[in-house]
Amino acid sequence: MTENFFSLTDLSQGIARELAPGVNTHVFAGDQAMLSVVELAPNAKGSIHSHPEEQWGLMLAGSGVRIQDGADHPVKAGDFWRTPGGVEHGLVAGEQGCKVLDIFAPPREAYKRAGQGFGA
Repeated sequence: MTENFFSLTDLSQGIARELAPGVNTHVFAGDQAMLSVVELAPNAKGSIHSHPEEQWGLMLAGSGVRIQDGADHPVKAGDFWRTPGGVEHGLVAGEQGCKVLDIFAPPREAYKRAGQGFGA
């Protein structure tokens, strides 16, 4: 692949982050937006958090429960959602785990480098 072309089947070019136990992502940062390919192990959960950036999510595979602004929303492959900046949210994977594509605008500074956790 070249500098601006990537593949969901080869995430080696992405910035690796462990967000929580069983929740791992590879991040691809651009100038105005950022993509994050998140894989959750069966029944894994990310902590409830918020950030100022707008976030869109697309369930690529599997299922889970999207927790957003205090409400539970069951989601399955093909479902997508918008999370405005500042809204608390999280995700719990289903029994088979799941894979989610998150899109942030603008890019999240904390995700521009490898590391752990949802924050800096």
